[in-house]
Amino acid sequence: MPDLSCIALAPEGTREWLGEAVEGGGATIVEPGEANGLVWTAVSDPEGLGAVLDGHPQIDWVQLPWAGIEPYADVVRAHASRTWTCGKGVYAEPVAEHALALALAGLRQVGRYARTGEWSRGTGVNLLGARVAILGGGGITASLLRLLGPFACDVTVVRRSPQPMDGATRVVGEDELDQALDGATLVVLALALTPETTGILDRRRLELLAADSWVVNVARGSHIVTEDLTAVLAEGRIGGAALDVTDPEPLPDDHPLWSEPRCIITPHTANTLDMAIPLLSERVRENVRRRIAGEALLGLVDPAAGY
Repeated sequence: MPDLSCIALAPEGTREWLGEAVEGGGATIVEPGEANGLVWTAVSDPEGLGAVLDGHPQIDWVQLPWAGIEPYADVVRAHASRTWTCGKGVYAEPVAEHALALALAGLRQVGRYARTGEWSRGTGVNLLGARVAILGGGGITASLLRLLGPFACDVTVVRRSPQPMDGATRVVGEDELDQALDGATLVVLALALTPETTGILDRRRLELLAADSWVVNVARGSHIVTEDLTAVLAEGRIGGAALDVTDPEPLPDDHPLWSEPRCIITPHTANTLDMAIPLLSERVRENVRRRIAGEALLGLVDPAAGY
């Protein structure tokens, strides 16, 4: 029986804290040629990962570093016989907290007030009792639903596989997305990026929202058609957008969204490195421990679904 405690870290230059997490789970760090498991630490290097796996067919488990695996989707599908795990669910709490902060800042016009430079007329919309649509039914949504509890919102969650979620008024399938968006005051994007969800919010769907509504994106920038959002904001058709992610990313310095008064942008900081280190360390440590103990791993990736 192979020694499941032999784990490789790659590529070279991996941060020391990840090595400590692997050893903390009870494993020995070895070269890829001696390993049965691999903790891959590059955010985006699919060619490098593919080369390691092609050269070491005995590696049967790969841990990827972040929740979104879109840079590696093709490699995962090409090596679907292996077990894949990622940071899925690890960053749910800080990202949900950021989503709530952006929602409140937008609905309460904090961005506009901060830019005005003078005492101005009061405007804003309550989150209390608001109609909310959340796209995606993963860990971020579960955390956000808990945070929204005191606001008594009417929340519709749209997900690929509808099933009840604590704190949601209703959970519906993707075929009911338009109905969920129609008249919503707040829309939060917290779903995986796949070919099916790329551009899921285009002009037609943005125009379904209430006139004072805000869109919050803490998922991936490509979920929104940026040109359509820019136009809808410029025309004042919705209340605004609060974006932690953009397409393209980084957003060019001269992009009109930077000066759009109805837009708040944070530079992909819903989960910072300082926040991520203890969370990802614990995920790696626990998955190494579980693998050695023969227990179910956390954050399993479905190669066919792409997340």
